[in-house]
Amino acid sequence: MNDASTAINPHAAQLVSPVALIKSLWRNRQLIAQMTKREVVGRYKGSAMGLAWSFFNPVFMLIVYTFVFSEIFKSRWGGVGGDDSKTQFAVVLFVGMIVLSLFSEVVNRAPSLILANVNYVKKVVFPLEILPIITMGAALFHSLVSLCVLLAAFALFNGYLQWTAVFTPLVLLPLVILTTGLAWILASIGVFLRDVGQTISIITTVLMFLSPVFYPITAVPERFRAVIMANPLTFIIEQAREVLIWGHLPNWAGLGVYTLAATIIAWAGFALFQKTRKGFADVL
Repeated sequence: MNDASTAINPHAAQLVSPVALIKSLWRNRQLIAQMTKREVVGRYKGSAMGLAWSFFNPVFMLIVYTFVFSEIFKSRWGGVGGDDSKTQFAVVLFVGMIVLSLFSEVVNRAPSLILANVNYVKKVVFPLEILPIITMGAALFHSLVSLCVLLAAFALFNGYLQWTAVFTPLVLLPLVILTTGLAWILASIGVFLRDVGQTISIITTVLMFLSPVFYPITAVPERFRAVIMANPLTFIIEQAREVLIWGHLPNWAGLGVYTLAATIIAWAGFALFQKTRKGFADVL
């Protein structure tokens, strides 16, 4: 807890510049790593299989997707042909689920982050701004495990891997930045407005159906595509499939614009969190 003890008093006025954010993350890097590990391990504490569940969960889900969509619905993804197209549907769908899970796991938990850690607000000097980072770290761990399962399944079904899969971290980076920014915003608002948690659950469900997780973007009628493309998950899902499934290079210009917008939102979220945190103790 040495890093935590050197943090600035959370009840005082806080610096909100991007430099202050970077310094805070660097200063508390060991604490972030320790608490992220505890977050991951703690989720499976007491279960017989322990951390192994983080591997078997995505495996079971992929098996279910493969069976349901290949044997029951006999679904095929637009543009995929051949005898393997039915099993390929499950793999393509699983890419969308990985991206969706990374986003929804963080934003759904964000409104209760401060509420669930009242002791950090009232009793000790603690860098509260790292709580969303810790949640994101745990979500990234589970996404990495799911990604490994996806790559193994793709290699099993096709006998090879796309070399463009190496760009996956660059594709996911803008979403990670955006989601972290939203987590700061929701964690702050969730302290003062307790209905945010229920509202966000509804919103993430809507975003799931308004993103090309279960269907290709080409299946959406032209007049509704603007709505689907406005979903922040759509572009990342499509780009993840490009590099993981289709073997195409990502849209670098699109990723650049997305990253810039995500960075602005993340900084705004951090600034809001820092401006409002001095009122957390009074409300809690």
